[in-house]
Amino acid sequence: MPGGSVQSLERAFQLLELLADSGGALSLSQLSCSSGLPLATIHRLMGTLVRTGHVRRGGSRRYLLGPRLIHLGETASQMLGSSARRHLAELAELTGETANLAILDGDTVLYLAQVPGRHSMRMFTEPGRRLDPHGTAVGKAMLAQLPEAQVRDILARTGMTAPTASTITDPDLLIAHLAVIRQQGYAVDEGEQEIGVRCVAAIIPDAPALAAISVSGPQARLDQTAMRTIPAALQRVAADLSKDFNTQANAS
Repeated sequence: MPGGSVQSLERAFQLLELLADSGGALSLSQLSCSSGLPLATIHRLMGTLVRTGHVRRGGSRRYLLGPRLIHLGETASQMLGSSARRHLAELAELTGETANLAILDGDTVLYLAQVPGRHSMRMFTEPGRRLDPHGTAVGKAMLAQLPEAQVRDILARTGMTAPTASTITDPDLLIAHLAVIRQQGYAVDEGEQEIGVRCVAAIIPDAPALAAISVSGPQARLDQTAMRTIPAALQRVAADLSKDFNTQANAS
């Protein structure tokens, strides 16, 4: 096998990723259809994952992500947030606004780290908070990287609630909006999560997980003048952060 890879291990991780992408639960037949693996192979691998606690059996003969993954995810998230803090501090210094790091964890945006801006009036989205992706700049930046069918599945499961009157709640409108985000290289939340707050986000390319950074502040302060420089600052810091992540991965 190329690179000394272990096929059964690769397949087990493939099945875990399929469970995560589906919202956390699939049947054997659904796993077989999505992975292309034989039912007997999947049954054997899922049995092993059940015994280790990384998968559990649910109703209707479905398999669900197991509790052992929680510790792994929390530890990985903490490490990701810690290594990003220096870059978030740089971003906060460049823009004067609060800088955030978030990942797409299942169907929700999970905030991992934050560095406050220099202003006394600033925005706080505490690490550990979860939000639906369609109403946040970081969420939209990450959704824009996914296939349309996967995005629609996520939107169907989350329900596209409206925290404010500005939130996009039509899936077709959001899909069109994501195409614009991909083209321009950044996403903007125009008071879609909190009234009066503007947030600008960019994806972290080649990150170990689907991740984005953002700056947020009052719409009056993040005006058109600020918007001439913030997207470029975001993209530069995101590129530096990506280099750091990949350097750490290669070193390990």
